[in-house]
Amino acid sequence: MAAIQDSQEASTSPAISSEVLRHLLSPVEQDLLKEYKQLSQNLNTLSGELAKLASVPTPEILDNLRILERKMAVVFTLLKASVYSIFLQQQIHDEEGGIILADGTE
Repeated sequence: MAAIQDSQEASTSPAISSEVLRHLLSPVEQDLLKEYKQLSQNLNTLSGELAKLASVPTPEILDNLRILERKMAVVFTLLKASVYSIFLQQQIHDEEGGIILADGTE
C-alpha cells in the first residue's frame, strides 16, 4: 500500500524529474510504460472517432436500415397472412364438423 502511495506521490510531484524516474525503473518497465502510453493515445483517438460516427449517422447506414425496414414489413405481412390462413382453415374444419386431432384422425 505504501508503494502505491509512493508511486502516486512520485507521479504527482514536480520535483522528481523523468531522468530520476528512468533510473528507478528497469528498461522493461520503461518499455511497458511507453506501450501503455501509446495504447492510451490510440484508445483516445478511437474514442473520438467513434463519437463522431455515433453523432452523425452515415447515409449508407440509413439506406441499409430503410431496406431492412421494408424487408421486415414484408415478413410481418406474410406472417400475419399465414396466421390468418391457419385460423381460417381451423374455422372451416370446425364448421364442417371435422375436428382434426394431432395424430391426423377425426
